[in-house]
Amino acid sequence: MKKIKVAVLANLKVNAPKFEGMSEDQWDDLDSEKTVNVMLEAIRSAGHECEFLEGDRTLMETLPTFKPDICFNICEGHFGDSREAQVPALLEMLRIPYTGSKVLTLALALDKPMTKRILHWHSLPTPAFQEFDRSDSPMDEDLKYPLFVKPSREGTSMGVSAKSIVKNENELREQVSFIINKYRQPALVETYVEGREITVGMVGNLIGPVARRLPVNPKAPRIQAGLYFLPPMEVNLKPFESTDTVYSNRLKVALAEELDYLAPAPIDDETIDELNWLAAAVFRVMGAMDVARVDFRLDMHDNGKPYILEINPLPGLSSISDLVIEARADEIEQGSLINMILEAGMKRYGLIQ
Repeated sequence: MKKIKVAVLANLKVNAPKFEGMSEDQWDDLDSEKTVNVMLEAIRSAGHECEFLEGDRTLMETLPTFKPDICFNICEGHFGDSREAQVPALLEMLRIPYTGSKVLTLALALDKPMTKRILHWHSLPTPAFQEFDRSDSPMDEDLKYPLFVKPSREGTSMGVSAKSIVKNENELREQVSFIINKYRQPALVETYVEGREITVGMVGNLIGPVARRLPVNPKAPRIQAGLYFLPPMEVNLKPFESTDTVYSNRLKVALAEELDYLAPAPIDDETIDELNWLAAAVFRVMGAMDVARVDFRLDMHDNGKPYILEINPLPGLSSISDLVIEARADEIEQGSLINMILEAGMKRYGLIQ
């Protein structure tokens, strides 16, 4: 394989800005030095030259100095409602190739209500929802309790806890107010789907040309060629059901290494096929590239019908990230997964065949 010059772009927690009044989970999305070092080692082991560059304004100086052929982008960004799209926008301006989804996809996917509007427009199954920018906004008629409340533009289940499930108006108003005041953004309120939570990861790219729409003919073949589906994953929440009835921020961050990850998730082949198809459909209509993860809930009151919660086109790559755990269940180690994503991006740009 041709030797490629790769810049790993990330935002390290140790380099994150500090400011008065920041919440304790402000930088839970950011990466550790350990994760970045694993990425550097993996890419170098594939025969490429590789260096880490902090994904902030210093890129204006470091990128022209290093002159990468491609960037491996995992930047979460620091500020702004489209922060995950900021570094890709810079790379587009400088005409530097990069892995992962492009600017519009990253901006849309970070905004959960916008994502759900797109899914709803395409008739893809997602829970009924409403965006609240005030705690006293009237509730839409199609919303029925129990409801689920979370921030509109955060990852790593930030703002998600047992209190996110609300059963009446008092609880709703209290939780919406909490989200708006703490995270300084609207709250997403959606019908709570009681049942198992499953996540499906994908690497690769749909064979094109691919439009941001689904075939009109419902009998047309399901379009998912070009994507490599990882085994679905489920987290066993039974040991924590007295405190965490959902996959909360506390579990994802503080207790991540203590969780029982079920990968592959114990579900039948027919359900796996349906989840893979829906994941590919979300990948398509959102315009994702190279890698993504789609989260589902299986409605226990409707024969396990899958509902799409969200897509993460910038999934974590630490040793305990969902995508890495799914890959490991398929005998793909963390370093190999990283190189699979890199190769998907390089093929897309014609850097390799």
